Amino acid sequence: MSEKWSKSSYSGSNGGQCVEICTQSKRTCVRDSKDQEGSALSFDASAWSSFVAGVKAGEFAI
Repeated sequence: MSEKWSKSSYSGSNGGQCVEICTQSKRTCVRDSKDQEGSALSFDASAWSSFVAGVKAGEFAI
């Protein structure tokens, strides 16, 4: 199975500070869109869900 990486439609087409995600059955991976051959961070489903909930709740200064 090949990995399908996606990036936000808010990222724009001019590069910049973009990340891509790849959702698998039990994991979500995140990588720098400018370095697609580089390392990716991998999170289990529980950790990713907690992170997304924190972002939605405004827990991070972004």
